[in-house]
Amino acid sequence: MLREETVSLLAPGVGKVFVDGTLGGGGHSELLLERGATVIGVDQDPVALAAAVTRLGHYPGFRAVKGNFRDLQTLLADDAPFDGVLVDLGVSSPQIDTAGRGFSFQTDGPLDMRMSDAGPTVAERIVEAEERELVTVLRDFGEESFARPIARELKAMSPKTTFEAVEAVKRAVPRRAWPERIHVATKTFQALRIWVNDELGALDDFLAAIPKVIKLQGRVAVIAFHSLEDRRVKEAFRALKGQCVCPPGLPICACGVQSSFNLLTSKAVMASDAEQAQNPRARSARLRAVERIK
Repeated sequence: MLREETVSLLAPGVGKVFVDGTLGGGGHSELLLERGATVIGVDQDPVALAAAVTRLGHYPGFRAVKGNFRDLQTLLADDAPFDGVLVDLGVSSPQIDTAGRGFSFQTDGPLDMRMSDAGPTVAERIVEAEERELVTVLRDFGEESFARPIARELKAMSPKTTFEAVEAVKRAVPRRAWPERIHVATKTFQALRIWVNDELGALDDFLAAIPKVIKLQGRVAVIAFHSLEDRRVKEAFRALKGQCVCPPGLPICACGVQSSFNLLTSKAVMASDAEQAQNPRARSARLRAVERIK
């Protein structure tokens, strides 16, 4: 998603080295490679990694590494700093469309949702968690108004499949309160996915490491898909830019704030109408970018 817009902001070229921290299907990486850049593709999903290697392995400037983008500073310590880093926070279409991965409430499959091949599944986490923890997860990561009754049903049913989890949500939410524009289980599935993959923790770790992995005039682009992610990216990029804290009315700045980064996007870049029509999932994509200037 937003491939051309993202690559344009990253400004690839011959001799530049980029990291695609969420390699996925390799679409963004392919455009970077076509423009002469070297790309290190990182992904924690072994299935996605294998597919991307098949697609991009013929490019001499491509290398694939299994890992989480939150660990770039240590994972690629011998290669840093970089000319650019891209992170696309969305769940890939193959992950959503493969029933066995357990991401979708539209098809039945094991309640898994792990983006990697390690750690407990969502089904296992529900069994292990206290009900009050599930309430917090649903409220904080899904902004779900019926967090408490849904958590109660999830604990009572201990669902093992996606359809069983959907049934728990349907039992917990009064029929008259079901949303009109989205599926009643949308927020619950989002919350459970974020929880089992520690997605916001990974994003926070990555954002904190940006000054340590980006070289002068290097650029970082992040594509977020919901407000919890986009808010973090927006605030982190503003902090990197630095904000004058002088009282209003001072003729000149006296606080001494010096910016090390420059915002390349004053506001989030959205997918074009054409892309949204072709891929409805692109409607929620938000692209932001920064450049290191000191």
